[in-house]
Amino acid sequence: MSVHIYVETYIIGAMKPEILFNILSDPTRVRAIMLIQSEGEVCVCELTHALQESQPKVSRHLALMRDSGIVESRREGTWMHYRLSSSLPDWARDIIECSHARLTDLATFRRDAQRLTKMNNRPERICA
Repeated sequence: MSVHIYVETYIIGAMKPEILFNILSDPTRVRAIMLIQSEGEVCVCELTHALQESQPKVSRHLALMRDSGIVESRREGTWMHYRLSSSLPDWARDIIECSHARLTDLATFRRDAQRLTKMNNRPERICA
């Protein structure tokens, strides 16, 4: 049922607060959103490395966030890159930005950022 709600919200284009907070209630998704906010855009391989999670798990969470309208993706060869959705309402973007500003010093988020910084062979980004 919850998947139906996410898809319905995305199709209608009206992000609801309960959808955003439901997405942010999962630790893996919060950690991914913090990295996306910090970097602007990240590849799935970067998230799997930084979060130390399997690719299927990370991809499943990203798909849920994409279907809910929080992130958008683009393909570059074999790489899938994710960024905050350009159609994200201002109030939702403000919540993510404020959360990022307040949470980046917490140990979990700091470790994620450090692992990402130390990652070898990160995909190059082409500004879109």
